[in-house]
Amino acid sequence: MSWKIQPRRRALRIIVWSCVAVLVVAAGLIGVVLWQHSYDMDERRVIRHGGHTLNGVLATPKDGRERHGLVVYVHGDGPLDATHDDGYKPLWEANAKAGYASLSWDKPGVAGAPGDWLDQSMDDRADEAAAAIAWARARADIDGDRIGLWGASQAGWVLPKIASRTPVSFVIAVSPAINWLRQGRYHLLAELRADGASAARTEAGIARSDTTRRLLARRATFEEYVKAMGGEADGMTAGRWVFVSKNYTADATQDLRALRGIPVLLTLAGHDINVDTADTERVYREVLDADGALTVRRYPDATHSLLKQSVEQSDLNITLTALFSPRSLFADGFLEDQPRFLRALGRGGGAASPRTR
Repeated sequence: MSWKIQPRRRALRIIVWSCVAVLVVAAGLIGVVLWQHSYDMDERRVIRHGGHTLNGVLATPKDGRERHGLVVYVHGDGPLDATHDDGYKPLWEANAKAGYASLSWDKPGVAGAPGDWLDQSMDDRADEAAAAIAWARARADIDGDRIGLWGASQAGWVLPKIASRTPVSFVIAVSPAINWLRQGRYHLLAELRADGASAARTEAGIARSDTTRRLLARRATFEEYVKAMGGEADGMTAGRWVFVSKNYTADATQDLRALRGIPVLLTLAGHDINVDTADTERVYREVLDADGALTVRRYPDATHSLLKQSVEQSDLNITLTALFSPRSLFADGFLEDQPRFLRALGRGGGAASPRTR
């Protein structure tokens, strides 16, 4: 009988050690994930009351100082929570290394926050941010003279409006838009080119876009929009139609004058199919270049979100990188350049001659 028992014991040992090996590898992977998602800063949830409630996160440096400068985050488009699904955390950590805290909040209607972000105009968003800055300026742990803005994409229409409402000491504009309609047409054509669309498909896409613009101009209802599109909403919802109707005339050109004399870091991506970066840089230079407070940074390998193009091209790459090395998501130099800009402010370097890379 022993000849039957021995193989069974050997098989059992193999199974046990295989399970042990799997558990060790799993524990190691979990450890790597936990370590990679451990950021050198303190985070705490904050709630501000005033007109309405903002559910926010305040991330502060662990440097022992009683007061810090503050970077106030202004979201781009979409239903975003305070951390942008943790995507902001590498940026907050970079700010903390430069001695700055970071403040962000859930958009209305997101993560349990009251309201509906689709009901907001760009002016509403600016009022909301100005109120948040007033709340932060009253805090003992925030240096009210060193509060600035960080905003991406759609925030390009919001940032200068905020600066016209309350003093800010700097602005970091990431892939900001200038004109809603120009951006929309650019995005449409860029997507069609990327998809290798035929001339007929491109012509049809432009025709749909032109129809949408005419409907917006005459304040058509969502039902009229759907009817004009042959019953195909194409991803548009009633709430989104209201949001677009409120904001489609947005243009930052005149509002940008509020940023004159304020150190501005303009960050542009080399593979941006959402925003025409050449148009954005042209307008920023025309409005802000004269006072020498504009710094331009270009990232040739970056997409609109300032992620590496090689990473963003694959959903699997994005998922694995976000899980095991979230700081590696971003284009080379992006996480280093922003704290460098913040440190230069303290040395009086924020208003130096415009620099481009």
